[in-house]
Amino acid sequence: MEQGNEINVETVQSEDVKLMKRLAQIKHKIIIMSGKGGVGKSTVATNLAMSLAMRGYETGILDVDITGPNVPKMLGVEDAPLMADDEGIFPVEVTPHLKAISMAFLISDKDAPVVWRGPAKMGAIRQFLTDVNWGKLDYLVIDLPPGTGDEPLSIAQLIPEADGAVIVTTPQDVALLDSRKSVMFAKKLGLPVLGVIENMSGFKCPHCGERIDLFKMGGGEKAAKDLGVPFLGRIPIDMAMVPAGDDGRPVVLGAPESEGAVAFQLIADKLKETVESLPPRKPVKR
Repeated sequence: MEQGNEINVETVQSEDVKLMKRLAQIKHKIIIMSGKGGVGKSTVATNLAMSLAMRGYETGILDVDITGPNVPKMLGVEDAPLMADDEGIFPVEVTPHLKAISMAFLISDKDAPVVWRGPAKMGAIRQFLTDVNWGKLDYLVIDLPPGTGDEPLSIAQLIPEADGAVIVTTPQDVALLDSRKSVMFAKKLGLPVLGVIENMSGFKCPHCGERIDLFKMGGGEKAAKDLGVPFLGRIPIDMAMVPAGDDGRPVVLGAPESEGAVAFQLIADKLKETVESLPPRKPVKR
């Protein structure tokens, strides 16, 4: 990443033009957010992206969690090398219709922490969008770190014409408090809220079949209703999901008939219908 103290106005303008050209090739840009960590946001992002790719849509997933990039591991491509030519950096091809880019591809030591302040993070995110040759995509799924800090602000500034944000939460009250902040964050920045997803919503006992609400149930739907935003659906705790993620095969690919995979597929279809029914947002001059 280039560092420097002086700002070259011509270079900045050139980079803005390049960014706009890259983004113009991407039809839909969907931001996945959460108010707090531990709600399964990256699991949701990878499974939604894979669901869209499995339906034949050209899809990219951008891992914007600079200090904790997990998407490559969950897609089984963490050791893939990055390639580049004069046109830019090529994203890693996960499947014939799914591409990915992440800070994890640039870190040789998987245990090494990324200790960066906000400006350095924004510079990296800008390069992921400007220097990565995504080509023509139907969907770009952007996986943000939790909260409303540097990375979400950077994405909102760099992609003001994004279709909108999906908020991931779990049903318990403490998670809902933070998910509400994410909704208000998006609204404050003029970013449409495409909907709320309630993750870890119930668990079906594999022995007796009884449903147990480990983290309550229905809190995400209630929060969506209270805040006047769509509710996209519930994803249960599924025993197939953890090994699928650890093995680098999202559950929609690794166990497509499981309860969790079916839930993801239904939400992906609903999200697709929501996005495609929206009027196009015009690119913003930078």
